[in-house]
Amino acid sequence: MTRRVRRALQEKPGWLASVSGMVDPLQLFSAPVRDWFTETFAEPTPPQLKGWPAIAAGDHTLILAPTGTGKTLSAFLWAIDRLSVEPVPDDPLNRTRVLYISPLRALAVDVNKNLRDPLQGIETAARRNRTSVNTPTVAIRTGDTPAPQRRQLVRHPPDILITTPESLYLMLTSRARETLRSVEHVIVDEIHSLAGTKRGAHLMLSLERLEELTVGSPQRIALSATQRPLDEIARFLGGSTPAEDGTMRPRPVTVIDAGISKELDIEVVVPVDDMSSLGGTVGPSADSTSSAGPAHRSIWPSIHPSLLELVEQHNSTLIFANARQLCERLATRLNELATDTSESEPEEPDVVCADVASSTDAPGAPGVGD
Repeated sequence: MTRRVRRALQEKPGWLASVSGMVDPLQLFSAPVRDWFTETFAEPTPPQLKGWPAIAAGDHTLILAPTGTGKTLSAFLWAIDRLSVEPVPDDPLNRTRVLYISPLRALAVDVNKNLRDPLQGIETAARRNRTSVNTPTVAIRTGDTPAPQRRQLVRHPPDILITTPESLYLMLTSRARETLRSVEHVIVDEIHSLAGTKRGAHLMLSLERLEELTVGSPQRIALSATQRPLDEIARFLGGSTPAEDGTMRPRPVTVIDAGISKELDIEVVVPVDDMSSLGGTVGPSADSTSSAGPAHRSIWPSIHPSLLELVEQHNSTLIFANARQLCERLATRLNELATDTSESEPEEPDVVCADVASSTDAPGAPGVGD
């Protein structure tokens, strides 16, 4: 349990019991954060509704949610709220209380940029309501960070530090580890790409080193859109702690499953009545000068009209083939059929044929009507 949760329990007895049954999780947050969120979004998303009570209660939390459902904000907003309303530590070295770990440097840069909007919005909402808040500082530390900026981070640590597993290891092994003693929240993004790998095992070792370094046990929050199985990922995230009998006991992790089961509509279509007739000889080759021999019955003349019908029924159609030559022939034939059957149409849907055997080839064949 984090120090902030302990303080909340002291100030509001019964608060922890009311969190899990709260109808509106936004009531957990301070007024400026609530005002900014309600002005910016229509309503909380499922991972936010389910995740905020667990995070506010101090639980280690694993959130599964599709991309674009606000799971990153669900992990950050409670920490941002606390940083905004609680006093800034007197010792500058104790400022870093939120650690965000991304396995991708590009994602770390994006999160660094995307955090600016809520921080500025909360500050604006507080100013409008004549409420005083602290605007948390954010910094990024990756392998691309210049040496002067790294030294600056040691002298003046941010409230929120964005980093990578490798950079966290280097910080824990250098003088910069002193700036991590006050970390209370650790957010691990895209945890599915780390679980079950040497890189992930190395990160978990770094988190255990962080446990030994910090005053209290930091809360661990992990996010992903594709993590499975959840119970295994949860054990990976929580790690273990020594029990009284000397054995290692897994830390409890609250799993928030806000995933969506996709409905698949699959059809197996046979465009000819008798498959046994395919491959038979239908006559000499169309090219009298060719030495290719007699032409054989093909299934493709029966497939083309069906494909064109599907193309015309949808705005976008993806057709996958295993050779670029087949893609080009298929696109050409579909364009010819479309021209013959719908010359009066002002617009035609696009056909994109993807050659799955050579993804590095030049752009595909033209669309219908081109």
